[in-house]
Amino acid sequence: MKRSLHVDGDGGPLGIVVAGANRPDFQLLAATLDACVAVRPRVTARRPQHLCLDRGYDVDDVWAEVVDRGYEPHIRMKGVTDVVPAEGRWPARRWVVERTLGWLSKCRAILIRWDQKALNYLALLQFACALLWYRRLHRLTVSR
Repeated sequence: MKRSLHVDGDGGPLGIVVAGANRPDFQLLAATLDACVAVRPRVTARRPQHLCLDRGYDVDDVWAEVVDRGYEPHIRMKGVTDVVPAEGRWPARRWVVERTLGWLSKCRAILIRWDQKALNYLALLQFACALLWYRRLHRLTVSR
């Protein structure tokens, strides 16, 4: 089972899609971006929205899809080693998605898939994402 996750900059899940394990990641990009449950802020020249993807998404169709949706793409190129840029800025943070998937894997029913139907498993994943948001908001309100 492949889980494709769309998160914000802090790791909060915005949308999730499940598919068979034999599907390449780039084929799930459009469905993952469409699964976003939050209203997307307006894209302006002063405040562009960035989309960070790994090497598995380095396909011409993906680049076009990302640009058509109004994102500024940050996609690792295949065959290029990681180098720190000369201006001192570090590369985009794609590890945020992996951390969120780790948080979701804390739920036992998600770590080992017991559901036979993919729709039931997707509902469980969406419930776990809502639980992550609840815990984040609860932490913010308690700390004040």
